[in-house]
Amino acid sequence: MADRSLRGIRLGAQSLQSEDGVVFHERAQHTYSCTSCGRDTTMTFAADAEVPQAWECRTCGAEALLRIGDGTATVDHSDDKVARTHWDMLLERRTLPELEELLEERLAFVRSRRGAADEKISA
Repeated sequence: MADRSLRGIRLGAQSLQSEDGVVFHERAQHTYSCTSCGRDTTMTFAADAEVPQAWECRTCGAEALLRIGDGTATVDHSDDKVARTHWDMLLERRTLPELEELLEERLAFVRSRRGAADEKISA
């Protein structure tokens, strides 16, 4: 029975493709310095690719800036959007007096339900 078993290679263990005739694209390495922890990260890009001025630090997640010679690139954050919170979106739809009125209605409802539950427990 063992002589009739199927034999093969493990999945993912070896590639069935060869690198014959493959021409690799030219590459360039660029270094980014973290503004928070000071660590350097080297990234490899295609030689003709547009290199971003900022990258996320692999260590702390802060912004790392592209090193150019002895200095770093400057990044303009004036066009960055500020994330809107749920509170900001709520204030776009309602005024503070309306929200206070809704809060009082809900608190009265919860208190009335709690009072009904307390009466059942004590009875």
